[in-house]
Amino acid sequence: MGLELPLAIERVPGFLAPEEGEALYRHGCRAATLGPLVEIGSYCGRSTVYLGCACRDAGGALFAVDHHRGSEEHQPGEAFHDPALLDPATGAVDTFGSFRRTMAGAGLEPFVLPVVAEGTLFARHFPGPAGLVFIDGGHSLDAALADYRAWAGKVARGGVLAIHDVYPDPAGGGQAPAAVRRLALDSGLFEEIDATESLRVLRRL
Repeated sequence: MGLELPLAIERVPGFLAPEEGEALYRHGCRAATLGPLVEIGSYCGRSTVYLGCACRDAGGALFAVDHHRGSEEHQPGEAFHDPALLDPATGAVDTFGSFRRTMAGAGLEPFVLPVVAEGTLFARHFPGPAGLVFIDGGHSLDAALADYRAWAGKVARGGVLAIHDVYPDPAGGGQAPAAVRRLALDSGLFEEIDATESLRVLRRL
């Protein structure tokens, strides 16, 4: 089973490298047999395309969870702010329109269930288990740890916990995702099975 992207992925705003997306696709295809996939932090839908393609090709479904108000680094005056994503009516970041356009352009709407909510809130109402949980939401330590604690127990045995933006060297990027990875490995519940760029993939034991 090979990945066929339904649109020019480089045109979708986001921070996921193609190699990372292809790894998500591979692991998503395998994990879809264990339960639905869950993405925490969709932004404009770049990573959602890869996971949505996995669901398309493996017969699964993806819950794409994001409040769509942007993480800390997306706010006005911050390093990754994009003025094009401001809602002119409110002056607030709103990525949901861009996300919807990405899903429509990719033809993935039958496989992707958008959830406009905080990931921790949705976790309280998601019965599980999930075949794969991809954590790529807020990158502050508090936000990243909250997402991990809310979702780690929802991963099916043999399923996948994927964490984006893990940089062993602090010079490469923030350390909150790296802290989540260490916590997962130290828990004894997960083993690392893949490392692609800044993506780390762990299997639930």
